[in-house]
Amino acid sequence: SQPVPAARRAFQRLADGGGRLRVPVVFLTNAGNCLRSAKAQELSQALGLQVSPEQVILSHSPLQLFSQFHQRCMLVAGQGPLEENAHNLGFKHVVTIEALRKAYPLLDMVDLSRRPKELPPPTTGFPTIEGVVLFGEPVRWETSLQLIADVLLSNGNPGAELQDVPYPHLPILACNMDLLWMAEAKMPRFGHGTFLLCLESIYKKVTGRELKYEALIGKPSPVTYRYAQYLIQQQAEKQGWKASIRHLYAVGDNPMSDVYGANLYNNYLKSAQQSQVQAGLKRSPQAASAQAELSLELRSDCNNSVESCESILVCTGVYRPNGAVPKKAVETVFHGHRDFHFDPSLVEASYIVQDVDDAVQLAFKKENWS
Repeated sequence: SQPVPAARRAFQRLADGGGRLRVPVVFLTNAGNCLRSAKAQELSQALGLQVSPEQVILSHSPLQLFSQFHQRCMLVAGQGPLEENAHNLGFKHVVTIEALRKAYPLLDMVDLSRRPKELPPPTTGFPTIEGVVLFGEPVRWETSLQLIADVLLSNGNPGAELQDVPYPHLPILACNMDLLWMAEAKMPRFGHGTFLLCLESIYKKVTGRELKYEALIGKPSPVTYRYAQYLIQQQAEKQGWKASIRHLYAVGDNPMSDVYGANLYNNYLKSAQQSQVQAGLKRSPQAASAQAELSLELRSDCNNSVESCESILVCTGVYRPNGAVPKKAVETVFHGHRDFHFDPSLVEASYIVQDVDDAVQLAFKKENWS
């Protein structure tokens, strides 16, 4: 809730006298329980400059590209303005966990105070659910875990009793895989990645099968970094930049999402230059959806001048050189998602600096800017 002092200094360097950014910048966050406009306003106030919603990428922003699901009836889980976010991304028919719980009051049985006192009448007219979107960590985990499992095990009709477990199950789109995130507490907090871990474990224990994702979106997915590149190039055009952008600098505090994702995308860019786009994704999760990669690849308005994406790790968040988590543990314990192959080289940043102001100065020096 309070910006680190270096953040204001960094953005004074990046902005002109009128508080407008003079360098293309996107704010890439795995937050998803808010609107882009609200996050832009929050950043504007914290940093003392004008941040537009178009400069903010939330964990779910690339879902705009998944138009094949936009007409389906989707169950959405998380918190904040879920329905508004879903509609803004293009989804036409959504059902919240709360709406599902009200329609089927016998499903949510952990909290004794919420159990119905008498048997409710059978549910009628409720739509069949055709997919699940996990926007971010919900508030009552037991309720969301139970109802999502019910939907998957009933093929979208949680009032029905099926003889066999349907497999493959309904498509799942998940945003934000961060196991941990840093807030005001001295130790990192559980993120949506921890919720996904619970859901995967429960599904496997109950069915004996692996939970599969249609797509995993947000850092460190290459889809998200590709989308960031697209927005940065759009900004450069608007600002009248004549030269093509060749280098991206990805600044972050989490080796397992910010650095891993930037390095994975850097591999993708290198292989794309060699005209072997698929080779660059060999370490990418099968879940990062070839279809999404393709949608992004085919966007003719996103030119391919970018040659590299350099990762810059700061010491003011999850990563602390002498913090509570020993450096050795960061290198040996993989906090990334199950579907992402652990390559120790991908969590090694191109540069480690103290804070975001140092990171901006480093980028300026590399680009020979005053």
